[in-house]
Amino acid sequence: MSQSAPFFDPSQRPARPAELEDPLNGRLYHPLSWRLARRLASTRISPDMVSAAGALTIILAAAAYGLLEWPWSVALGLALHMGWHVLDGADGDLARLTGKSSPHGELVDGICDYVGHIVLYVTMGLIAAGQIGGWGWALMWAAGASRVAQAAHYEGARRQYQLIVYGTPWMASTAPVVTASGRRHPFVAYYLWLTGLIVPHGEALTAAAQESAQRDVLRKAMRERAGEWLGWISPLSANYRTLAVGAAMLAGRPQWYFLFEVLVLGLVLLASVVRVRRVFGAVLAQAAASRTLR
Repeated sequence: MSQSAPFFDPSQRPARPAELEDPLNGRLYHPLSWRLARRLASTRISPDMVSAAGALTIILAAAAYGLLEWPWSVALGLALHMGWHVLDGADGDLARLTGKSSPHGELVDGICDYVGHIVLYVTMGLIAAGQIGGWGWALMWAAGASRVAQAAHYEGARRQYQLIVYGTPWMASTAPVVTASGRRHPFVAYYLWLTGLIVPHGEALTAAAQESAQRDVLRKAMRERAGEWLGWISPLSANYRTLAVGAAMLAGRPQWYFLFEVLVLGLVLLASVVRVRRVFGAVLAQAAASRTLR
């Protein structure tokens, strides 16, 4: 009788770049995402459906935080929110397994993440407002805006690194997602505009990353500066935000999370933007010097 593969076996999934993996992703979320995607690959469930399920999971987490009694509210809310991370990785794994990877999938994934977290933040804002009045709503809006900027910087910096070092395309380097009328989808236009403000992904870099003569130079230069480029963005990962939300709700003070996101993570964002732009300039200068020597 043959033995089935153990449920928690990361050895069968494609290797991910070590410099892009943090402990939670490498040891928990991504192995589970891969296992789930393999189970779903033979079904009619599409990657977009998994993205939608992720949004629903965050909404259910918000409902648990807002409607259940403490401490069950925290236990279930945090478990559901952590479950979103598994689904958030599974939609991409499923797309790759079934050959359905596309800019459209990135668009749907991004919209679903936004919708789910808007519901979560409004729920937390409602609780905070009940404790500190209008300041709760003000902090919620400030934290929401901070999250948008921080998430765009984190994802954009990672995607740009993957484009240069591993040749993995993303929205800024592929044909834009367009609507039925032939126009660029407004969410894509907004996302690229926002990431362009805080992550260098101009046409010069994208073109150089695709030009064979420059690709190796850029790859080497970026690899040498991986610690500078990636190290400063790692605290902005959604993994740590989810745990911070759980900690604030355990204390019964969602406003503490809002303050953490605005003040602490805001400073991390500013430092990372400065560092990433500095590395960007150094990488382009090294590529330009190589072109001159030839």
